[in-house]
Formats: sequence, C-alpha cells, structure tokens
Amino acid sequence: MFRAVIFDFNGVLVDDEPIHLRLFREVLAEEGIELSAEDYYAHYLGFDDRGCFEAVLKAAGETPTTSRVVRLIARKSSYYQDLVRREGYPFFPGAITLVRALADANVPLGLVSGALRDEIEGALAQEGLLQCFKVLVTAEDVALGKPDPEGYRRGLDELNATPPLPHRLLHPHEVVAIEDSPAGIAAARGAGLATLGVAQTYPLAELGSADRAVLRVADLTVAQVLGE
Repeated sequence: MFRAVIFDFNGVLVDDEPIHLRLFREVLAEEGIELSAEDYYAHYLGFDDRGCFEAVLKAAGETPTTSRVVRLIARKSSYYQDLVRREGYPFFPGAITLVRALADANVPLGLVSGALRDEIEGALAQEGLLQCFKVLVTAEDVALGKPDPEGYRRGLDELNATPPLPHRLLHPHEVVAIEDSPAGIAAARGAGLATLGVAQTYPLAELGSADRAVLRVADLTVAQVLGE
C-alpha cells in the first residue's frame, strides 16, 4: 500500500494540453516558426515551456539563447493567464473529487509539473484544492524538466521535510506518481517511484512503462490509487 501520492498537472488534473499547443503555436508563429500538432504530440509533449521552446528553436536551425527563451516563456504565460481569466481552468472529470478524497483520507499529496507556479496555484485555488497539497514542484524549481527525474526527487525530499512530518521517512517505492505521458512516467521511475498512468493524452499502449494504467482519472478510487 502506498503512503503518498504525487500528481502531474497538465494532462492529469487540468485538461489544457490543447491550450498549451495553441499558445506554443501562436508564440512561435510570431517568431516565424511553424509548429504542427503532429510534431508537438510526437516530440514535445511532456516538456516544460523552456524545454519545448529550446527544442523547437534548435529544430528550426536557430540558437535558443537564454534571453530569447525567457521572453517566449513570458509571452506564452501572459497569453495563458489572459485566457484562463476569461474561461477558467478546465479540470478533467473526476480530478477534483479524487484529490479531495485523498486529502480527506490524510494521504500526503505532492505535485510535480513542468508548468509555471502561477498557473498551478491559480488552477488549484480556483477549485479550493491548494490546501490539499503539501508540496508543489514547478518549472521554476528545477534545472531539468521531465523526463529527467530531478523534479520527482525534489518532490519526495520535500514530502519528507515539510511539516507535518511523516512518522517515518517516505521511501520512493512507497510513493505513487500519477502521470499522463511517457516522459513523466520515465521521470518518476527514474526517481524510484511507482507509476500510475492515465490515458487522457496518450493511448494506453504508449503508457506501457507505467506500473499500472487506466483510461481516465475518473476511473480511479482512493483504494485503487493506494493499491489497497
């Protein structure tokens, strides 16, 4: 039985991958660079904003200088914030219920994502979920995004170090990560965590590296997540 749960954000809790694709394409088009939906889903989904912009610029034969990438990230973030202020954050069916049920069961919860902290906190606050999470590890907190395991290693360390402290240390194999992409699954596995895939972005067949997988977050109960 698992003692703690770490969620991914985009594609697991919030159904905004199409929004991110749209905004990546818009910002890059302003730079004279085309990004197709096929390329995004095949090569860049699961990257944080920095990783995606750097990779697309390199693929286009351009140099992704730090200053340019920072400007692109800021522009995309501004467009994203404008959109969610108008329309709100779109959560997947069942996501809010699952988070609340786990929190009510006193399961320590973390979140590890390549999204920006403002986006994550805004979405969780919208649904009254911010207080459910003990730990948030965001794009600003790591040097390397998924599939690198840095974020999950940090998330586990913070779960163990943030009050209220567990009665004994959480070991990686006692924590399950809920992910929607091969890159996210690889990151969690690289940190030694168990993995639970949800096929809300990729088909089940592409989540075969996960220890377990289901079609939707809405299919999960607390007992199923915890492996009871």
